[in-house]
This record gives sequence, structure tokens and C-alpha cells, in this order.
Amino acid sequence: MAFRGPKVWLWRWRRNPLRRRADMVEAWVLLGAWGLTVLAGVLAGLATARSVEHGLARERLEWRPVVARVMGKAPGSATSGSGTAGGERVWASVRWTVADGSSHTGQARVAPGSKAGTPVTVWTDLQGRLVTRPATTSQAHLRAGLIGTLGGVSAAVVPFVAGRALRGRLERRRMDRWDAEWARLGPQWGRMTG
Repeated sequence: MAFRGPKVWLWRWRRNPLRRRADMVEAWVLLGAWGLTVLAGVLAGLATARSVEHGLARERLEWRPVVARVMGKAPGSATSGSGTAGGERVWASVRWTVADGSSHTGQARVAPGSKAGTPVTVWTDLQGRLVTRPATTSQAHLRAGLIGTLGGVSAAVVPFVAGRALRGRLERRRMDRWDAEWARLGPQWGRMTG
């Protein structure tokens, strides 16, 4: 890489008799790459966040809590040291009935040692399948923000990397031209000074 000396801001845009066409091309490439990087990142981040937040809001509207009953004794014992005081739960088979009257079974987390018939609250979707508890509004905002940021950064990488690659190619091309000019003019300098 060539020695560049102290950084002078916007030097490619200033009027200068030594400014080359390659300098202007590189300036426009950098401006375009940064513009596309910011634009792609912001638009992709906002679209991703909006999509995630919309999906989580739909889940909050559609998913419903249902009372299910434990089908058989749950593993563990209610009196052991790892009871519900620590919040620990075990998997057990449960049965529930949805609004259309159909009965469903599945696995849910229950307190250790729960007896058959013990009620437990589970969440179901519109088809009556078990789902997790939907995210609260504040949790949805946080998730949407984090996933939107990740999506925006991921989208911004593409124009950023493309701009860096194009700038590197322009730099190599400029150095090759400089080497060719030096090979042509360098021997003439040796004759003038010698």
C-alpha cells in the first residue's frame, strides 16, 4: 500500500491540477458504497423489525391459554428439594379441549410429582396445537429491535464489501498505471541527474 501522509478530508473533491480522473472515480465509488450501505442497512433493519413485530402481535392475538389436565403422575416428587420453589418443572403428558370441542394431547412442563387430573395452563394456537407463551408487548419491541438491527447490519455488509472490493481494484489499477509511467519516465530522470 502506498504511503499517503496526513489525512486531508475531501481532497478528492477539491480543485487541484494534480487530481486525476482515477481520484474522482474512487471518490464517487466511496460515496456510492457508503450511501448504499447506509440505505440498505436502514431499510432492511426497519423492514425486518416491522415484520417481526407484526408476527409477534399476531401471536398475541391468536394464541390462547387453555386449562389442560395432567394425564398421569408426573416424574419426581413434590416434596423433594427441587420442587416448584426453584421454578423447576418436568415434562408430562397433558390433555386439553379446544373451543370446537375436540380433545388434544401433548407434552407440557408441570410441577414435579403432579397427580393425574392436576390442572395446568398451556397455550394453544388456532388449530389447538401447543405453543409457547406469546411475547409481551415490551418483549416484542425488544426482539424486533434486536432482530431488525441484525438484519440491517447483515444487509449493509453486502454493499460495504462490494465497495471495498471495487476500491481495492481501483487502487491496484492506479498502482499498475503508476508503475507503467515510472518504467517509461524513470530512465529519463536518471539521464537528467547524471
